[in-house]
Amino acid sequence: MIDCCKKLGGALALVLMLAGAAFAGKSNCITCHEKVTPNIVKDFLEGEMGKSGSVDCSSCHGKAHQSAADVAKVSMPTEKTCKECHTKQHDQYASGKHAAAWVAMDAMPTNKLQPHAYIQGMKGCGGCHKVGIRDEKSRADGQYGSPCNSCHTRHKFSKAEAKKPEACRTCHMGFDHPQWEMWSNSKHGSIYQMEGDTGRAPTCQTCHMGDGDHNVMTSWGFLALRLPEEDAEWMGYRVTILKGLGVLDPAGKPTARLDLVKAGKVARLSKEEWQASRDKMVGICSKCHSATYAKTQLGNADQMIKEADKLMAEAITIVAGLYEKGVLKPQKGQPAYPDLLTFYDTRTPIEQTLYVMFLEHRMRAFQGAFHMNPDYVTWYGLAELQKDLVDIRTEAATMTREAEHKK
Repeated sequence: MIDCCKKLGGALALVLMLAGAAFAGKSNCITCHEKVTPNIVKDFLEGEMGKSGSVDCSSCHGKAHQSAADVAKVSMPTEKTCKECHTKQHDQYASGKHAAAWVAMDAMPTNKLQPHAYIQGMKGCGGCHKVGIRDEKSRADGQYGSPCNSCHTRHKFSKAEAKKPEACRTCHMGFDHPQWEMWSNSKHGSIYQMEGDTGRAPTCQTCHMGDGDHNVMTSWGFLALRLPEEDAEWMGYRVTILKGLGVLDPAGKPTARLDLVKAGKVARLSKEEWQASRDKMVGICSKCHSATYAKTQLGNADQMIKEADKLMAEAITIVAGLYEKGVLKPQKGQPAYPDLLTFYDTRTPIEQTLYVMFLEHRMRAFQGAFHMNPDYVTWYGLAELQKDLVDIRTEAATMTREAEHKK
C-alpha cells in the first residue's frame, strides 16, 4: 500500500511539474519576437529544439539582449555553440572539407580586391563559403551566425530538411561545380524525381554523408589533384597544372601556396588519404552495385580526369610560352607564368579562356563522370575543352606574329 502511494505520488508530481511548465507561459524572447519576427518564432517552435522545451533563444543567442534598446548585445551562434550539444557532428564537420571552405576562398590571390558585399556580405563567393569556419576578424566583419545553418536552415534546424538533396543545390550548382544539374539529370536523379525520397535512388547525402558522417570528403578533392601520381605521363600533366595554380614555381619547386592547398583541403597529398576515401565510396556504391562494377565506373571517371588534364596541360604550356617570349608581361612581383587562381581577374583574353577552360570545362568533364552524366562529360566538358585549346593555339599564334611584327 505504501509503495502504491509512493508511485501515485511520483506520478502526481510529474503531472504537476508538466502542468507548471505549461502554465509558466512563453519566454520573453518568444513573446516579443512573435510580433517582431513571427516566422522565425514559428520555425523555432516547429523544430525539434523548440518542441523539446529544453532549448530557449538564449541558449544560442545569450541573455544580454532583452529589449529593442539593446539589440546590439545579441550573440550570434558559431559552430562552437552547436558543438555544445552536437559534439560528434561538429568534430566530423571540423575534420572535413566544408570546414575549410572559408579558408580556401580567402586564399585566392584576388580575393582582397572583391567588393565587401561580394565576400563578407554573402552576395557572391561568401554566400556559399560561409559553410566554412571563419576567423574572428571575418566574424566581426559579417555577423552571419553558425556555418551549420548553411544546411540546417535556421531557426528550424531540421535534420529531415538537411537530408534532402535539394538542401545542397544552392551551392553545388552553376559555373564551376554543377553537381546538382549533373545528378538531377542522371539516372540516379531521375529515379529520385520519379519515385520521390523512397531510398531507392542515391542522393548527395547517400554518397557523401554515409551514415550521417559530416566529414563530406571525396577522393579527389575539389580540383581533382593528388600527389604522388604513379602514372608518369599523368604526373607530367599534373606538374604543369600545379605550376599554373602557383603551387609550384616555373622551375617546379614548391611555393607558399602549397600550405594554402593543405589548409583548404583541395587536394589529396598522400596515397593513403586518397585510397581511404575511394574505399569508403566503393563501400557505399556496393550497397546497390557489385564492388567490381563500382570500381570500374570510378576508375573510368579517374581516366576522364587524365584526359582533361592532358588538354589542360597543353593549354597552360602555350600561354606560359607567351610569357617566356615576352609577349605577355608578368605583373610586378609575380612570376612569368599564367596564374589560374586569378579567375575572372585575368588581364588578357587568352588567359580568360584558360581560366574558363580550367574552372568550368575541366570541372564538368570529370565531375560529370563521377555523377554519372555522360552529356555533361561530353558537350559541357570534353568538347568545350577541345574548343578552348583550339582558340588558345590560334590566339597565341596571332599574338606571337603581332609581337614579332612590332620588333
